[in-house]
Amino acid sequence: MNAASLPNSAAPDAGRSRLEGAQPIQLIPAPRPGQSAPHEPALAGLVPFSSVDWPGQLAAVLFIGGCPWRCHYCHNPHLQERSSQYRWQAVRDWLHSRRGLLDGVVLSGGEPLSEAALPGMIAELKAMGFKVALHSAGIYPQRLAAVLPDLDWVGFDVKTDADGHDALTGRVRSHWPTGISLEMLLASPCAFECRTTWSPAWLSETRLLALAESLAERGVRHYAVQNYRSSPDVPPDAVLSLSAQSQLAQWFERFEYR
Repeated sequence: MNAASLPNSAAPDAGRSRLEGAQPIQLIPAPRPGQSAPHEPALAGLVPFSSVDWPGQLAAVLFIGGCPWRCHYCHNPHLQERSSQYRWQAVRDWLHSRRGLLDGVVLSGGEPLSEAALPGMIAELKAMGFKVALHSAGIYPQRLAAVLPDLDWVGFDVKTDADGHDALTGRVRSHWPTGISLEMLLASPCAFECRTTWSPAWLSETRLLALAESLAERGVRHYAVQNYRSSPDVPPDAVLSLSAQSQLAQWFERFEYR
């Protein structure tokens, strides 16, 4: 694979690709017996160019491994466990070469707030002149509070309503921290979008509308509904009715159905 070959998804084998303008991706070596591995951020995947992960911005997307939830529809299940495919130094060097070509960097996952090194990573990205966005479900409110002043945009995943939250995530009381995180976003000048991946198998259209209305009443202005697909090439489970789409468009300053 030549030096211009770049990973185009967060595939589990993305670590075999190379970074343009840098040395080949360096896999994280296993520690020798009796030794501890040096700390590396859990960089499990990289998309070098994306125009869909941050509205209106051309960005690289870094996928961080590790998430405490086990959502049934998770489209990146290989990122649920903490794993490192890339060395941060190699990624940082490549990003340095993309200054002036990319608007920013999106930190996705997994749940990026699970990464203890995240504040330092954000500081380094900002020092390079990049805007920084975060994809998060709001699982760790205190960690969100620590980085929120340095973020330019947040894609906030609203998984489902309170009644169905534990069943969907596989974790008890998983709903309560998300409400705290949403209040932080509403009180912050940081731009954000709430979005829900939807399938009638776990959230009826009626319940989806009730969830969306509650978000609008709390002050959310930008909302998106994403159809669940078992894989990118498979049609969605269902299509949201035109009447529901019309109602959603009335509640929000900007609504997108994807």
